[in-house]
Amino acid sequence: MSAHRALLVLNQQVGFISDPPQGIPAARTVRQNIGLVLEQARLASSSEQAPRIIHFRNCGEKGDLDEEGTPTWELLHAPQPGETVMNIRKSNAFSNPALEDLIAPEAEIVVVGLMSEYAIKSTCRAALARGNTVLLIRGAHGTYDHREITESGRLTPAHKISDQVEADLDDAGVMVLDMKYLSGIFEGR
Repeated sequence: MSAHRALLVLNQQVGFISDPPQGIPAARTVRQNIGLVLEQARLASSSEQAPRIIHFRNCGEKGDLDEEGTPTWELLHAPQPGETVMNIRKSNAFSNPALEDLIAPEAEIVVVGLMSEYAIKSTCRAALARGNTVLLIRGAHGTYDHREITESGRLTPAHKISDQVEADLDDAGVMVLDMKYLSGIFEGR
């Protein structure tokens, strides 16, 4: 069954979204904003154009924060009845073939979650390649700071990585929207 609109919540797992130093630097803001996006999508669930809400959980290696079955692997915002949960082992959510059956190529996809430069970027690009309209919510995705292997170990702050991902995806055709537009995103059309 296809939906006209879908919300993909990527890897909002306890280990990643907990307060630093374990979680991402912007964990508090991202956590709150993902919660607000979910709340708006769930409020719209009573309308004819209810969005399909799909949560993705990355399955990492033994010892990783997202090691399958560990407390830090669990989703912070628990799925509600009728919402789908999919486990993934690759950054692109569309690597799970079941997603193709849940979301039509003409559907509008709203994307939030973690990690900006991995799951967010690859999932948005895959959705665009399928023909979907893609909306990325600024402030409802994030990542960790990166210590560069080259350039003498220079630190790239997480917010700069997320900003660059937004710029790249905007150039590719993703609509990057501020949280202030959230109330209109899930209203019926």
